Amino acid sequence: MDILSPLIEKYIEQHTDKEPELLRQLNRETHSKVLRPRMLSGHYQGRLLSLISQLVAPKNILEIGTYTGYSALCLAEGLRQDGALHTIDINEELYDLQRRYFDQSGMGERIHQHIGDARTIIPELDMKFDLVFIDADKPNYSTYLDLIFDKLTSGGVLLSDNVLWSGKVSQDLQEGDTSTQALIQYNKRLAEDDRFTTVMLPIRDGLTISRKK
Repeated sequence: MDILSPLIEKYIEQHTDKEPELLRQLNRETHSKVLRPRMLSGHYQGRLLSLISQLVAPKNILEIGTYTGYSALCLAEGLRQDGALHTIDINEELYDLQRRYFDQSGMGERIHQHIGDARTIIPELDMKFDLVFIDADKPNYSTYLDLIFDKLTSGGVLLSDNVLWSGKVSQDLQEGDTSTQALIQYNKRLAEDDRFTTVMLPIRDGLTISRKK
């Protein structure tokens, strides 16, 4: 299910900053060599992630779900000079591809890759984060929220991706659809959590922006 028509999406991209060349190359390589390229943030959402990061000007960023590294590179554009981005993914097969583009970006020394289960890695990260991006396995979104809450600074921003899940969150729940069920519960929880100010946006597959009070 397309949230916006392809015609409107094309118009939006035409009236948004151009996709940087390195990201364009990563976009193309992901689509030609990696399974499920739809997981890539892409031009429009990538420029939004970059702008949000630049507005927040974070010292530390946490990303849960690296995939091929596109969103990490977008988020890193807003890092302070003394800042760092920590990105976690369970798929070690994409590590070298991610690293190649991280190093080409000139920000490689500030981007730290973690391979493994985010539920065990997050508690080991002894730092506070000004910006967190959740874009991993949907059944664990609420678990990730619990794990990052105390690590998110006051006034920090939490971004949650795929919250509309191709529109399934607004339809009758199918038996055994654990991902949709988890997202419905997560979306309700964030909307009712008075520790955050939250807005859900119909961008690509849905993006929620939450600011910790």
